[in-house]
Amino acid sequence: MSPDREPRPAWLPAAPFLFVALWSGGFTAVKLCLPHTGALTLQVARYLAVLALLLPLLVALRPPRPDRATLLHLLRIGLVLQFGYFAAMNLAMGAGMSAAAIALIIGLQPVVVALLAPMLAGDPPVGPRGWAGLSLGVLGAGLVILSGDAVVEGGGAVSFVFALAALGLMAASALMERRGGRACHPVTANFVMCGVALLATLPLAAATESLRVNWTAEMIGGLAYLVVVNSLVSLSLLRLMLRHGEAARASSVFFLVPPVAAAIAWVVIGEEMTALAIGGTALAAVGVALVVTLRR
Repeated sequence: MSPDREPRPAWLPAAPFLFVALWSGGFTAVKLCLPHTGALTLQVARYLAVLALLLPLLVALRPPRPDRATLLHLLRIGLVLQFGYFAAMNLAMGAGMSAAAIALIIGLQPVVVALLAPMLAGDPPVGPRGWAGLSLGVLGAGLVILSGDAVVEGGGAVSFVFALAALGLMAASALMERRGGRACHPVTANFVMCGVALLATLPLAAATESLRVNWTAEMIGGLAYLVVVNSLVSLSLLRLMLRHGEAARASSVFFLVPPVAAAIAWVVIGEEMTALAIGGTALAAVGVALVVTLRR
């Protein structure tokens, strides 16, 4: 079934708000896990757990097999999003970037998508207002970095490079889903994407890390959140939203992610932001809002 023929769920208007609430907690969940394992080892454990949950469902439900085009699309998305984006995000946070700071950088994704979607997905151009939003978003992110909250001692430029890579990969996956996304049973889609991501991650983790995990309550709780909430529920919601609207509009909920992620990190792990960082986050949110409200 093509994206245009896929029925529009009646509850879809509520999906962006649910997505923000669930997705924002993932940054703190990663921070909870990283003291107890390596960044790539965490990703291996995550996808092993996801596949272990999905395999019985796949056998019991016997969903329709995707056609060749859909399967190829899922494999590409799995490599770009599930493997590339999450590896870059984990490595940035493992190098020292705070949960709030990386949420802000990745929160610029809708601006990037809005500027590229006219060329790559056939969406209308954003015009001068879109470029103004991009400028404000970049300025806001720059203020957060200058504040010292984005990179702690020992992380330096390495964590920032990984964060920018995560931003680019997330934006690329959104454009790919908007341009070539196809309806597919969520169990099948998640199994294929997480399976290819596991195959891509495991050799890198084995070559660069010890593959050891310290199974504390903190590690188990954070991993459970990443497996169920981020890998299964949140990304299924995001793919659904992207298939039913313009790429920029479907990605617009990301402007709410940085402040929600910062609040969760403050409550759960005690991450605090300076006044300059709070101002930068607000400025970036205004910039993103300029883009995503262009055609309300």
